[in-house]
Amino acid sequence: MLLVGCDFSSSPSRRKPIVFATGQMHSGRVQLVQLERVETLEGFSLWLTQDRAWVGAFDLPFGLPRELVTTLGWPQQWLACMQHYAKLTRPEIRNTFAAFCHARPVGQKFAHRVTDIPAGSSSSMKWVNPPVAYMLHAGVPRLIAAGVQIPALGAPSLATTASVRIALEGYPGLLARELLQQAGQSAGLNAKTRSYKNDAKALQTPERLIARKDMLTALEHGQTRLGLRLKLTHAQRDRLVDDATGDSLDAVLCLMQAAWAQQQHEDGKPCYGLPDDVDPLEGWIITS
Repeated sequence: MLLVGCDFSSSPSRRKPIVFATGQMHSGRVQLVQLERVETLEGFSLWLTQDRAWVGAFDLPFGLPRELVTTLGWPQQWLACMQHYAKLTRPEIRNTFAAFCHARPVGQKFAHRVTDIPAGSSSSMKWVNPPVAYMLHAGVPRLIAAGVQIPALGAPSLATTASVRIALEGYPGLLARELLQQAGQSAGLNAKTRSYKNDAKALQTPERLIARKDMLTALEHGQTRLGLRLKLTHAQRDRLVDDATGDSLDAVLCLMQAAWAQQQHEDGKPCYGLPDDVDPLEGWIITS
């Protein structure tokens, strides 16, 4: 089975592309096969509709907080909610969510999904820093249109290929924190303050480069609760270390999460390792 990790961008470009990491798993070892850069949302859609089977983890939210949806009076069935959301423009999303936040007390401006707490992720309604609300808006409708199956959320069977494609919500920050903690213990470094990436060239420091090296070493040694080891060529390792934006490494972190999900499936666990009580409107971040 082909495994996929995707570092997504709601406004991809040559400078900030969508990055796909593809690989295969054998006996608990995940071999990175290829890194692909996609510079447009149209290219993302084309990538999804290729006739090949895969299980993938995508770094974008697949649902909105139930509290938000209920307060706004939007459809509380996931597909209908996503169809409603897809019809909005980004300014309409920003204005609607800003009004929701304005009516709430300080410290509780954003509604959160249940999965955000264990994953330590931002609310999927945030439109800045990071703009995950726009990522959902750009990504999920394209997953639905491509006929991709989304476990626990009831995406319709609109398959445009003969191959089964499974999309799960990933979050590289969840695995990154674990790796930085593992790598930093012996050196006495604080994982909460340690960073491994930045889009601004002035902030692409030697310390962040060292952090990427440490994370890859930990992945190669299987030093995570996922129980999987990453297998790289020397050229692949150099490429991941040299990408100071962290986009390539984030795609590989999602690849490892996809591998874990596929392993759960092969072990007979339902829904690729998702909890039994996943909210069918909000969704769940895999491995959290």
